[in-house]
Amino acid sequence: MIILGIESSCDETAVAIVKDKKEVLSSIVASQIDVHKEFGGVVPEVASRIHVENISYCIEQALTQANVTMDMVDAIAVTKGPGLIGCLHVGVQAAKTLAFAYHKPLVPVHHLAAHIYANELVVDMKYPVLALVVSGGNTELVYMKNETSFEILGQTQDDAIGEAYDKVARVLGLGYPGGPKIDKLAREGKNVYTLAKPKTQGKYDFSFSGLKSSVLQFVKRMERTNQTFDMADLACSFQECALDEIFSRIKVCLDDHPDIRHFVVGGGVSANSRLRERIEELKEQYPNITFTVPPMYCCTDNASMIAVAGTIAYESGRRAGADLTADAGWEIQ
Repeated sequence: MIILGIESSCDETAVAIVKDKKEVLSSIVASQIDVHKEFGGVVPEVASRIHVENISYCIEQALTQANVTMDMVDAIAVTKGPGLIGCLHVGVQAAKTLAFAYHKPLVPVHHLAAHIYANELVVDMKYPVLALVVSGGNTELVYMKNETSFEILGQTQDDAIGEAYDKVARVLGLGYPGGPKIDKLAREGKNVYTLAKPKTQGKYDFSFSGLKSSVLQFVKRMERTNQTFDMADLACSFQECALDEIFSRIKVCLDDHPDIRHFVVGGGVSANSRLRERIEELKEQYPNITFTVPPMYCCTDNASMIAVAGTIAYESGRRAGADLTADAGWEIQ
């Protein structure tokens, strides 16, 4: 089965062609980071316009790289949501156009589900699965009893972890995107500064807004009293505190759900080197559970994961018609 996937939920225009859920025949990603870093973050209107400019080229390049014609494609999978509404519309309209012109089935895909399914590119997931989704817009713990069921056990009550990284990086003058910059700087520092511990109401929920504010208050206090601080140490202290918030919830969740056979991670923050180290440490505590972190090439937004998710959705009978539209707040399914 050959699926063409289209992703345009934020600031990457991506098209990929995947065979039988495992073999990536092509993966084209046109990133907009160089544009948006001038603004310190993604500007939705600018992102939408660049998607319009890139989408046809990306489709053409994906087909060429895969040495595949549209006649060989079995279905078109596209991100329906969640994401930036203008950006989503570009991908949806492109997918609808291809499906109509070439008489192909159209399969709507949930962006976060696709991040989870990205793990299928390297391993067959064993259910029940606990998935940690960590990105610029989402932080969630998702329980999957089987391949097509999703139950959100915990989620952020305010900022997503990736959003907190970006905001702290802005406070420290590191620029955008903040995640990779803080991760790199933290490798040079030590966890020596005391920051506010996030407080949440839900047993499995997350909070990062207070931690972000704690960093800002720390910096202002140092400036106000003419004291100096080590940037690398502050980056390390922030990162460890943020990851403590994540891993404390993971442990409680795994302890409460002894039926879980497989733990997977998805989303852009899964590329974080310290998070990956702590996953390795977690393996030793839960030897009966399989732990998988996707390869770096499919951590950030890409269309390979959309094609994989599209394959699963297609096999389960999901289809969309000409009335398909983007949904910026689409709940996971």
